[in-house]
Amino acid sequence: MPGIHHVALRVSDCARSARFYERAFGLREIHRTESNDGLRAVWMSAGGTVLMLERALRGEGPGEGSGHVLIFEASDLAAAEERFTAMGVAVNDRTASTLYVSDPDGHRAGVSTFRFTEATS
Repeated sequence: MPGIHHVALRVSDCARSARFYERAFGLREIHRTESNDGLRAVWMSAGGTVLMLERALRGEGPGEGSGHVLIFEASDLAAAEERFTAMGVAVNDRTASTLYVSDPDGHRAGVSTFRFTEATS
């Protein structure tokens, strides 16, 4: 049974949200990504799962408001994509380590081989 790899939330201010999750729940920052227009993402350690606080999310989903994505651990993206294809499920988006799909109700989900480390940057 795979574990949950990460949960991502679209937020309007990554730093503010990171402070909230740190103070309210004791989560610890493990990664941040800057872009030309400022802070784009902060990743927080939540036990064995990572909470990603992102200004924008990959894959289909609403353009505003809460954007959720549920990503499960995977060891082989090619095998996961073959499984999706056999099920008739299209891959909506991808990165080098993650595949994004939609569940029957349109929720964004996927699999990732990315390995988090405390020094991820």
